[in-house]
Amino acid sequence: MIGRLRGTLLEKQPPEILIEVNGIGYEVSMPMNCIYELPDTGEEAIVYTHFVVREDAQLLYGFNSIVERALFREVIKANGVGPKLGLAILSAMTATQFVDSVEREDVSTLVKIPGVGKKTAERLVIEMRDRLKNWHAFDLFTPHADAAARRSSGTDTVVAASSDPKDEASSALIALGYKAAQAEKVVKQVAQDGMSCEAIIREALRSMV
Repeated sequence: MIGRLRGTLLEKQPPEILIEVNGIGYEVSMPMNCIYELPDTGEEAIVYTHFVVREDAQLLYGFNSIVERALFREVIKANGVGPKLGLAILSAMTATQFVDSVEREDVSTLVKIPGVGKKTAERLVIEMRDRLKNWHAFDLFTPHADAAARRSSGTDTVVAASSDPKDEASSALIALGYKAAQAEKVVKQVAQDGMSCEAIIREALRSMV
């Protein structure tokens, strides 16, 4: 099992990254809240991974901390929740927000996430309430100092196939499970001149939850 990668961050193409370790490039899907905290491309990154083997694919899901990965593993244990939906959940809200929603039984917030209907949201609350009792004992989402500095300075970089940040942001939202029309509409609403792909995605997700 691949549990951790340490190497050079080559690309950020949300919700995937490409990280090179000893000459091998690994494609890793990550929640947007983790991608926000990654260093700039060309710098060293450490990613904790969850490895999924299917008949038709071998997939890596990445996180910035062991605790974030542990929460993802708890989420995908819920009935009807697979890795793709787990990725969408932890992209639409931080883990702290997710834990709070479960504790408050806030089904109305959870159903705003693509792929989470009322029954799934209710099932998440019921199945995860006891599992998440002690999660607030951890400082789940305090960003690393350097990541926080990059976000505040606006120097985060996303390298993507498209030269248009709006197109790339729409593609990322679609990959997370949002419908194309919904993704394009919200991107058009939040995008401003000079915004990076990552910034557009962040504002789009914030406006939808």
